[in-house]
Amino acid sequence: MIMNMIFDTHAHYTSHQFDNDRIALLQSLPKSGVVGVVDCGTDYDSTLQSLELAEQFPWLYTAAGIHPQSLIEDDTSTNLRFGGDWQAEMKAILPLYSNPKVVAVGEAGLDHHWPIPKDAQYAMFEAHIKTALELDLPLIVHDREAHAETYTLLAKYRPKGVVHCYSGSAEDALTLVKQGMYLGFTGACTFKGAKRAAKAIAAIPLEHLLLETDCPYMAPEPVRGRRSDSSLIIHTAAKIAEIKGISTQEVLQATAENAVRLFGISI
Repeated sequence: MIMNMIFDTHAHYTSHQFDNDRIALLQSLPKSGVVGVVDCGTDYDSTLQSLELAEQFPWLYTAAGIHPQSLIEDDTSTNLRFGGDWQAEMKAILPLYSNPKVVAVGEAGLDHHWPIPKDAQYAMFEAHIKTALELDLPLIVHDREAHAETYTLLAKYRPKGVVHCYSGSAEDALTLVKQGMYLGFTGACTFKGAKRAAKAIAAIPLEHLLLETDCPYMAPEPVRGRRSDSSLIIHTAAKIAEIKGISTQEVLQATAENAVRLFGISI
């Protein structure tokens, strides 16, 4: 039985915000109770960097994919290495899925917050969904201000996976769970105005809930505003425990077991 253990199902330790202390920080995480991390690639190069870390740390795993924002950011391999040809980039990523440390497809999805060409991001997300289905891997879904379109594609294809940083309604949460999806919650659910997240957390079974940081972003209360890391999930777990009326340890145990089940790994 997994007891009092942190599994962070969505991190970005390849971020430049960790350049000064990345290895030292990762070395320290097990002392904070971290037993697992899925580090998410956002393009080909970051996926390779994530895999390098995964080879160094037995408890760290990689998700391989292209984030929709990579289509418009100048410093991504999508543009620097592949000239904006995301299909060529996905072809380059494909062999990486044979690495046992790659446990998911993503981070991939739809984003209407930024001015990303809709046709390109829709086609790219659909390609990621099909890849996940073909390889029988879970899909890590990015959904920002694109609920209806994202849910439509998930309902059409029914991949297994997680809707990362869930921000939809409680009603939609129940629908996604019925389709077999997991929902991931970051430190944002601890913020004072996070009533929508609280309703979704209350509505869904604990067996379909995952903890994540999206670090270095969205550090939870009471450390909101600082750089986030996986050790801070304890605060997110405490908030979910409060909403669910159970102990923080029960939340940590259940969500770690959920992660093990979804990603097909052992800890």
